[in-house]
Amino acid sequence: MTFTFQPATREQARARIALQGPGGSGKTKTALRMAEGLAKGGQIGVVDTERGSALKYAPVPGRPDIEAHEFAHLPMAYCSPENLIAAVKAAEEARLAVLIIDSWSHFWAGKGGLLARVDEEGQKISGGKFSAWGPVNEMEQDMLDALLGFPGHVIVTMRTKNDYELSGGKVKKLGVKTVQREGAEYEVDVVIDMIEGTGTVTKTRYTALDGACVHHPGEDFADAILEQLGQGVDPVQVIVDELVRDGLTYERALELHAQANSRRLLGADLLHPKTGEPAKLGDVIKEYGQAVKPVTTGVTPPSTQATEDANEGEYSGPSAHSLADAEGSAPAVTQTSEQDQAPGPVSAPQMRMMHACFAKVGLGAKEERARRLQATALIIGRDIQSANELTSTEAATLLDTLTAFGDRETPVSDFSEMVRGLAEERRAAHQSA
Repeated sequence: MTFTFQPATREQARARIALQGPGGSGKTKTALRMAEGLAKGGQIGVVDTERGSALKYAPVPGRPDIEAHEFAHLPMAYCSPENLIAAVKAAEEARLAVLIIDSWSHFWAGKGGLLARVDEEGQKISGGKFSAWGPVNEMEQDMLDALLGFPGHVIVTMRTKNDYELSGGKVKKLGVKTVQREGAEYEVDVVIDMIEGTGTVTKTRYTALDGACVHHPGEDFADAILEQLGQGVDPVQVIVDELVRDGLTYERALELHAQANSRRLLGADLLHPKTGEPAKLGDVIKEYGQAVKPVTTGVTPPSTQATEDANEGEYSGPSAHSLADAEGSAPAVTQTSEQDQAPGPVSAPQMRMMHACFAKVGLGAKEERARRLQATALIIGRDIQSANELTSTEAATLLDTLTAFGDRETPVSDFSEMVRGLAEERRAAHQSA
């Protein structure tokens, strides 16, 4: 496996905030107020494990004078990792701008939570609870991956065990220990301790917020967090700026397409730089790339022919291929029709993309050259000694197959199984012949 360092940038990340405190300290209200600042008009969703307590802050029909917050509500009584993962997926499909988990503590110590799962798993396997932590830790990691991978902002509330102190003749309620796995605060960017409506930042990755203390944190505090997040670069806008810059070439458009694809940005929403209409980044790249694509004669010039290093067996060049191949659009305009000529040789962009695609299915290393050629031969239906022997049509078929398997959850095993199946079919066909 080859590792490559890239220039570091702070892109427009999403907020990951935890509000912790004892019951009645204002966590839910604060979460909703901050969410309104983060959402900037987008929809807010609340996963409510507190027996519908968040509904106390919903609008009252016919009473606009009562302070309220608009949000989508999802009650959850059984707080299993699987249910939280499903809720996050539903929030993503609903395109929520902010997701609030109220409270995250229940997924640790509530009904169906991780502690309950340890007891449940411990009864199934030898070793009891001690052995059960292995599978439960995996469940927790899956839950964290889903939650922290949510494309919008995330706010979680966490309960703290209550303690009291007598001060000035008055009893004050304090929080001393969070009801969640130890170290959970390291999963978020900002931790705010709530006591009687006042929030104090006790952990943050942003120096400007360190130690901040705000009474009833709300939109202003959310704006301060957004300011810290907004110091980075919007990766979509960077690509758009490159597209509209004078001197764009088709090769550069290919590189931008590969860059967007590798970062899963092809489906990103944006306003078209010319028309202002809603569009997808992948479509805009294709449009600008096709506008500067030179008309070809159907034969790749020798100077741009891709070459495979005979000694190393590696496909050279950056991970890019034709925009037509990538988007499934029509082939490039040619001076002679496809019916009048045989398919041309594999193109340089196709060769460049092959290595990136083979790497995704576990065949990118130098020593895997023989297996790459074997897989290629099975997919296109004929034996070859080098990738340079491919036609452009065969290369397109190969890339389509590699891309389809490379996007799966288990690309290596799925692709390997597919190749084994093709090999068995081929052997059976030879035996019957």
